[in-house]
Amino acid sequence: MNSFRARLTVIIITIIALAVSAAGILMMQTFKNIYIDSLEDNMVREMKLISSRMDWKTEGTEAQLQQYYTEQAKELKSYTEARVTFIRKDGTVLGDSDFAAAEMNNHLERNEVREAIQNGTGRAVRPSDTMQMNMIYVAIPIEQNGTSEYVLRLAMTLKEVDEGIRKVMYVLVVGLLILFVLAAIISYRIALGLTRPLEQITKVAKRITNMDYKARVTVSKKDEIGELAHAINAMADSLQVQMERIKHNESQLQTVLANMINGVVMINEQGSVVLMNRRAEEVLGIKADELVERHYTEAKQQFELSQLIQKSLNSKEAIREEITFYYPEEKLVELTFVPIWGQEEVRSGVLLVLQDVSAIRRLERMRSEFVANVSHELKTPIAAVKGFAETLLGGAVKDEETTRTFLQIIFDESDRLNRLIGDILELSKIESRRVPLMFSPVELDSFVNKTLTLLESEAAFRGIELVSNIEQGLYVEADEDRLRQIIMNVLSNGINYTTEGGKVTIAIEALDEDYIAIEIQDTGIGIPKKDLPRIFERFYRVDKARSRSSGGTGLGLSIVKHLVELHKGTITVTSTTGVGTTFTIILPVLQ
Repeated sequence: MNSFRARLTVIIITIIALAVSAAGILMMQTFKNIYIDSLEDNMVREMKLISSRMDWKTEGTEAQLQQYYTEQAKELKSYTEARVTFIRKDGTVLGDSDFAAAEMNNHLERNEVREAIQNGTGRAVRPSDTMQMNMIYVAIPIEQNGTSEYVLRLAMTLKEVDEGIRKVMYVLVVGLLILFVLAAIISYRIALGLTRPLEQITKVAKRITNMDYKARVTVSKKDEIGELAHAINAMADSLQVQMERIKHNESQLQTVLANMINGVVMINEQGSVVLMNRRAEEVLGIKADELVERHYTEAKQQFELSQLIQKSLNSKEAIREEITFYYPEEKLVELTFVPIWGQEEVRSGVLLVLQDVSAIRRLERMRSEFVANVSHELKTPIAAVKGFAETLLGGAVKDEETTRTFLQIIFDESDRLNRLIGDILELSKIESRRVPLMFSPVELDSFVNKTLTLLESEAAFRGIELVSNIEQGLYVEADEDRLRQIIMNVLSNGINYTTEGGKVTIAIEALDEDYIAIEIQDTGIGIPKKDLPRIFERFYRVDKARSRSSGGTGLGLSIVKHLVELHKGTITVTSTTGVGTTFTIILPVLQ
């Protein structure tokens, strides 16, 4: 831009210099012409004055006439400061103030003489043959007795004219130099005024090119450059709005992709991966940086996945399959291939959606197992009730003792069936979170004592000792009824699986200001290590015979686990076969 400013300044100065020079030359030429014209007019007036005052002698010899007019010419020169020449109308020089008339050539063909005779006044500017310099010649005819007998000519050198012109030229050159300097300053200011806004516009345009859409041109004029600046600012405003909208949409898209529960991989028609979200990284076990802009065959997965991708690219049809991935861990993944072809502004290829359905299939399996277990659990007491009722209907009712025994069995099985259905309904409500919890402060010492009172008769009947070790002054915010259900279920479980003479202990202590620990320990038969991970599953029993004899439904610990989780707590278990089992419940003090 500086070079442009310099070029513009030079162009303006050159134009001004040429214009001023042409004006100066024209002025000097005009001044010269005016000066010469003025000088010629003065010489004409002088010659007319001389003509009227002079005694024109016509008689005498040629030598006498030449002597007379020569003397007159020299005398007149002293007054006019000009060369004076007297010429007869035939061109003969009769007298001259500077040269001998007899030696001078005939002047009839001189321009000024001929014009004077013909037109009354003759003028000429030409070099003098005798004086060897440029002269101004002015001649007029002299009439005597009604006829033109003589021609009077005055001549002046151009030295004075040239001197005057030199003075004028000096003044003019000085003026031109001053004007040139002023023109240079003014042109620089003009160039600066033109280029500075253009420089700013150029800088802003470059910043906009570099995606700095906050750049703006400071507008101080209302001319064409100002309109250009307004247009640049309007363009920058529009681009900034568009880019902010694009960034917002891109951010939304990135957020959606990053937080999708399904993996998304976009593959172009050449087989290169162009997009891959975080969930896809987790499912495929490969980082996006390692696969994006590379061919899909570089993914560390089984050949079956590559075959499906190639099949989708070739067929351009939607494909849905389930395959088992073994890397980075074993999982069942549902693959959905969506072809993308012929859409404007979108690269053609295939969109791969990966959904880890391992948990879904596991839940479906658990649901199937639950239905099977419920059916089995319901079938046993129903079969017992039906069988003993049929026996009674077949005639056994006549035996009073047998009838009483069978009816007791029917009653016990019906009671067990009722408990089983009640626990199933309870577990269903808890799992669906349709159980509203009423939280309130619970004083744990008195709470545990009341709970143990409810179990004392059963424990005494089985010869089990109940022991409590509660830290004084402990409170917890909980649903009191559901907390009692948790404690009673675990204590009952300990009583049922502890032999006579054993002991069940409950201890509660504060872990810190935010959590308490409830530990229930028994000295029962214990749980084998292989069964520990599954004891909170529905209908799972370690000792099925012992569980049935104790009246258990197999749902107690599952209900406990869900209730603890509803209190935002955790439950863990440790056990040693033949030594006993310990359940540890961690609950927050405040909900």
